[in-house]
Amino acid sequence: MIKEEGLKLENQLCFPLYVASKEVIRKYRPYLEALDLTYTQYIAMMVLWEEKEINVKDLGSRLYLDSGTLTPLLKSLESKGYIKRYRQDEDERVVMTELTRKGERLKEKAALVPEKMAACLKLQNKEALELYRLLNKVINSL
Repeated sequence: MIKEEGLKLENQLCFPLYVASKEVIRKYRPYLEALDLTYTQYIAMMVLWEEKEINVKDLGSRLYLDSGTLTPLLKSLESKGYIKRYRQDEDERVVMTELTRKGERLKEKAALVPEKMAACLKLQNKEALELYRLLNKVINSL
């Protein structure tokens, strides 16, 4: 016998996660278009603003992105002058990504994006922290 309750959309945790993710990224769009960034480019830049320099493999791990997604993203950021890529002298198999001055200056323009997004979400600080904790628990369990 089929358990029909399990097949109802309203009983699926994955559906509100999917919709929330899609809608949050959609809300980012106007703020990121002003910076000439996609959401994925933005999160890559966030790592680079923090690290200044990181190898591509570690960047992919931090962002949960494979090289097929990451390579064109980095090419685009490099063509905009925000990053530069080079092979490590000690091991030419390792590709490094480094923030440029132009990329560092972009950080100043992006500084208000998190604040603007927080206003869109209308969550209390405590709620946002709990949601963050729960989402990380989900991610870490997968």
